[in-house]
Amino acid sequence: MRTIQEITAALPNLSTDELRHIERAIRDLYRARHETIIYDDDYGIWTEQDQISVAAEVFQTFEKDEDLEDNVDA
Repeated sequence: MRTIQEITAALPNLSTDELRHIERAIRDLYRARHETIIYDDDYGIWTEQDQISVAAEVFQTFEKDEDLEDNVDA
């Protein structure tokens, strides 16, 4: 089995059709594994992990903004 690094390195060399095929295969695996999927349609899926990751990024942005405001007030 290939390592994640090998697979990642090979992705840019694939055609768009090949990438779409891989994306479909990955979505099918998520479904088969009954992963917690919040959103699922022809364009792709949005998992619980995606939601958690984006929420963490948003909160980091909020914290940076608050830090900037605190520095301006000081």
